[in-house]
Amino acid sequence: MRSFPHGPELAYTALNAPGAGLRPNSVISGLDQNFPPDTVELQLADPDQARREIESRRADILALFAQRRALLVESCGDEIAAQWDKVEEALCLSLCRLALRHGRFGRDFHHYHNESHALELLDRRIGRMMAELGVNSLRGEDWIALSLFASCHDLRQRESLDTGHPIGSNEAASIAETHRILDRCEFDRQRDHDLYLALEIMIAGSTFDARPAPIDRKRYNTAEVIHTGGPLAPHLEREVEKINPSWRQEPSLRRALDLALIASDLDTANVGESFVDLCDSAARLAGEREMRSGRSLDHVESGAPMLSFLSSGQERYFFELHRFCSELGARVYAPGKAANAEKVRELSRLLRERFSTQSAASFTGTDVLDAQRELAWQLL
Repeated sequence: MRSFPHGPELAYTALNAPGAGLRPNSVISGLDQNFPPDTVELQLADPDQARREIESRRADILALFAQRRALLVESCGDEIAAQWDKVEEALCLSLCRLALRHGRFGRDFHHYHNESHALELLDRRIGRMMAELGVNSLRGEDWIALSLFASCHDLRQRESLDTGHPIGSNEAASIAETHRILDRCEFDRQRDHDLYLALEIMIAGSTFDARPAPIDRKRYNTAEVIHTGGPLAPHLEREVEKINPSWRQEPSLRRALDLALIASDLDTANVGESFVDLCDSAARLAGEREMRSGRSLDHVESGAPMLSFLSSGQERYFFELHRFCSELGARVYAPGKAANAEKVRELSRLLRERFSTQSAASFTGTDVLDAQRELAWQLL
């Protein structure tokens, strides 16, 4: 990690020796200055307004909140009940903003990075982890942090500032907004320091390193390209060690780093879900990639890129780039990944075979998506 003149600096000032005074508000300095509120954040500042929007459009989300609250209170006690109202406010605000920016409440729809992806983490993936490992496998505060990670880690998707270090600009902007959401929902940066730190480190760790693939950095953020070196989360401890070898004097940072590993596994758990869910997530990400590239799925210019992404690109993601970072994530999702492995190889082979006799100018991205769905169901 390195500093740079016009973006946030990875100062890791939170690692100051004990007794050096109040804990700083942020591990990464310069976030608020370099990633200020955008139009959506300014227009939707009230958690109550966000809740009303969700209630009128997606009442099922509020039912999920009530179910999750009851589960956590039953297992973790009244301390969680005292925090949950603020947590639910933050969940409503983050989910509604994401839906307005890039989801079904707004006009800049992103096929993958929208409220549905946040909800698949919050509902399906965290819910599965709770069911298979037991709620008591983590502390209540840890489940809260992971829940907020689910709704906040992809808040911003169109940032172009080159941060100059491994953390992507979308992730840095999402961290800045997450901290402001916590502020607005009456969390306190000193009293709730551990939560702010955990979310900062978890969202930073969700970055993917894009060094293996040359990209136009002015057009794409590193985290938006699947051809990457994998998640940053397992490397965060090494990077922190470079900055301050005495980081272990900050106990809450150890917890944050551990949670970042679990969060990374939740974010990439599609590899271990049903084969249909895995293929669906690949199709959504492929569609978003084409949209961000300015290529229509109905035109032939998208055909070859979609075929590459959904065949060899998925093989590379699944077998080379994805890795489980936490023991808990592997326990829940590794068996599913093993079950999907041969199907991923076979689907890639069948897709290439399907279009092998056609010129690149004869099929569209939509043709590839239709073939992927058809072949995926045949492999079940």
